[in-house]
Amino acid sequence: MNVCIYGASSIKTSKEYIEAVEKLGEALAKNGHGLVFGGGASGLMGAAARGFAKIGGKIIGVAPRFFDADGILYDKCTEFIFTDTMRERKKILEDKSDIFIVCPGGVGTFDEFFEIITLKQLGRHSKQVIIFNTQNYFDELINMMNKAFKEDFLTEKTLSLYEVAQSEDEVLQFIKNYKGGNSNIKDTKYI
Repeated sequence: MNVCIYGASSIKTSKEYIEAVEKLGEALAKNGHGLVFGGGASGLMGAAARGFAKIGGKIIGVAPRFFDADGILYDKCTEFIFTDTMRERKKILEDKSDIFIVCPGGVGTFDEFFEIITLKQLGRHSKQVIIFNTQNYFDELINMMNKAFKEDFLTEKTLSLYEVAQSEDEVLQFIKNYKGGNSNIKDTKYI
C-alpha cells in the first residue's frame, strides 16, 4: 500500500524527530509499503524519504513546480510529480495514497491533517489516518479534539476517524488491524 506521510520540511527540526521519522520510513518500507509525500529533501519529509530509500522502497514525491530549486526537493524519488498549485499537490497525495500518517509539523501539516479528516468525516474516503505522536508532539492537538467533543463541537464518531501512535511498531500494528469502512455523515455531524 502507498502511505502518505505529512510532516515538517524545516531544516531546524530537532534530531529526535528526524530519527523517529526516518526509522518509521524504514519500518514501513520493510513491510512492503511505498511512500507518497510532499517531495521535500529536508526536515521530516526528507527523513521519511531517506528511511524508505535505505530499504529500497518506492518513493513518489509530489510538489508544485515553484519548489523546484537546488536542495529543496528530494532527488532520489522513484517518481516525481510536479503540479502548478498546492491544491493540486494535496489532491494527488490523497488520490495516490491508501494510508495517511501525520508526523510533527507546522501550519501546512495541520492543514493536511484537518483536510483529510474532514474528507473522511464527509464520507469522501475511508482511508486510514494515523497521528504519529513521537515525542508527544501532538498531545495538545489531541486534547483540543477531546475538548471539542466534550463541548459538543464534534461527535465521538469523529474522534474515531484517526488513531494515535507513539512508535513505528504501533503504526504498523494499526495498519495491520485496520478494518476500513466509510463514515456516515449523520454519525459524525450534528445535523
